[in-house]
Amino acid sequence: MHEILIKHDVKEPLVQQITRAIARDIDRGILLRDTRLPSINDFSKQYGVARDTIERAYKRLKSQGHIVSVAGNGYFVAGKKDARLQVLLIFNKLSSYKKIVYDSFLATLGKKAKVDLQIHHYDPHILKEIIEANLGKYHYYVVMPHFFHKVNLAECRAIIEMIPANELVILDKKMKGLKGKHIEVYQDFKKDIYRTLTAANDLLKKYKKLFMVLDKQSNHPLEIIEGTKQYCVENKKTFTVIGDCKNEVLKAGTAYIVTTESDLAELLKSIRSSKFILGKDIGVISFNETVLKELLDITVITTDFEAMGKTAANCILNKEIKEVNNPFYMIRRNSL
Repeated sequence: MHEILIKHDVKEPLVQQITRAIARDIDRGILLRDTRLPSINDFSKQYGVARDTIERAYKRLKSQGHIVSVAGNGYFVAGKKDARLQVLLIFNKLSSYKKIVYDSFLATLGKKAKVDLQIHHYDPHILKEIIEANLGKYHYYVVMPHFFHKVNLAECRAIIEMIPANELVILDKKMKGLKGKHIEVYQDFKKDIYRTLTAANDLLKKYKKLFMVLDKQSNHPLEIIEGTKQYCVENKKTFTVIGDCKNEVLKAGTAYIVTTESDLAELLKSIRSSKFILGKDIGVISFNETVLKELLDITVITTDFEAMGKTAANCILNKEIKEVNNPFYMIRRNSL
């Protein structure tokens, strides 16, 4: 049996850790049918764990059908309990874009996995509760680490690190400083928006000012501000962040990056009731594609949500531990 990871400084009981680790290796095919497990004495000496703890873990594995005991010979692997992978998706919220990720993820995994979904609502304490309640129950834990802006990031990392690195999939937002190698399919919000705006300089050059409409109460990644500011500094444009569009006084030569559909609607109403021409005097860029934006001919910047779900699922199926910067691009239309 290959070495398993046992942590003595976490809340998860040792019995549960041992049971989870061995069951996981059996389900993954690392421990094959009829493989003999270490004796209780050998296991105790190797890992510095009390004999009764090992005995309880083996009894639990036996009751679950993972192992069998043979009188006078010890414990042996019975075989896989369920060939399907067990996956827990933990999203920060529900939205039409998250549904695209979810549908793509499920479609790619197909019948090879059973997927459950939970929501942490940007709250690390809710995430901690979800993880603590589900450790050992799944082969993979897919986490979107979007949190309230004022949270303690070190605390968030510690919570996510409760999940063994080889079972962890970070999705959508990069989480810096995590220990161990894990799967990561992410947007690099600062670099992505900077590169995308720079590539659209032929359209943006007619605008001297660039406004980003970003509600202070929203939880959009602040890196999009940093990337947009960098672009504006390099291209000698005035950059301003505003909270909403309700009282905005339109001026020619201004382009707006809008993060919500409600602000997009407000801005379009203002432009249509003004003397300005959309795409000539006033520019509009919206975050994330929808059919309505296509019909309204609105320029969009977006990540490929379908590719995100597909890539994460393929990494799991192929057991590829790697980092992937998800595609991010602009859909050019006449609003810019």
